[in-house]
Amino acid sequence: MSTHEKQGIQEQDLRALEVRVEELIRACTHLKDENKTLRAREQELLTERDRLSEKNDHAKNRVEDMIARLKRLEDEA
Repeated sequence: MSTHEKQGIQEQDLRALEVRVEELIRACTHLKDENKTLRAREQELLTERDRLSEKNDHAKNRVEDMIARLKRLEDEA
């Protein structure tokens, strides 16, 4: 194999490596963007969960108050 052929093969190998590195960079960028989006969505869901939990606690307290009033009314009758 001549020096010129070896150099051609090395050039092909370098080009293939360069293409693969570029693909990996694009994949990494895509994954970073996706991760950022997922983290933002997670934060939205956590906020919504907290809001719904507060609503649930408020409703539970109202029902407990109603039950207590009904028991008092029943005891008075």
